[in-house]
Amino acid sequence: MTGFISKMRVKICGITNREDAEAAIAAGADALGFILYEKSKRFIPIERAIEIVEILPPFVQTVAVTVNAVKEFTNLGWRKQLKNFGIAQLHGEESPIHVKAVSKYLPVIKVFPADKAETIEPKHYSVSAFMLDTPSKDYGGTGHVYDWNLAVEFTKRITKPLILSGGLNPENVAKAIETVHPYAVDVSSGVEASPGRKDHAKLRDFIQICKSF
Repeated sequence: MTGFISKMRVKICGITNREDAEAAIAAGADALGFILYEKSKRFIPIERAIEIVEILPPFVQTVAVTVNAVKEFTNLGWRKQLKNFGIAQLHGEESPIHVKAVSKYLPVIKVFPADKAETIEPKHYSVSAFMLDTPSKDYGGTGHVYDWNLAVEFTKRITKPLILSGGLNPENVAKAIETVHPYAVDVSSGVEASPGRKDHAKLRDFIQICKSF
């Protein structure tokens, strides 16, 4: 369609190297996520993440993904490093007070496991967006899909944008978007060759499908 501009935003998470970052951007990704949680299979040291962030072109959003990082956010040196990123994504059991504290330094995406969505009081959280992900003791990256109706119901209770995550891949993302109508989608394992390494063909296919909406 001539002149068509996609409204669907795409975040590629679990970036660990420059090659994957450049491939994601070339394919049309709107945001890149860097996982600073050491127990993750897709962990990247913050210094290495910043090296990649510094070579990115303008208008690409960069997301620092952390899990229950209380000490890190109270450490002045770490906070200064986090300023290299555009958004903080909080993927643990962070309290509304914790979220509000972080939001003083960076806009926040607060992630919740989908099975907890109906118990969340969105008004208590100072965020720019919410994300729902598949429940996991490892805080994401499972490759498993949850019941998208949970996300549909959650969107009725929030006034901030919803980012849909959890087991998305080139085969199911169109159906996910049609079902939930999220602000954006987030993918990591669904476009990987191995944990922390992207399959560039899957990456291109995923983004192309999303951008058709």
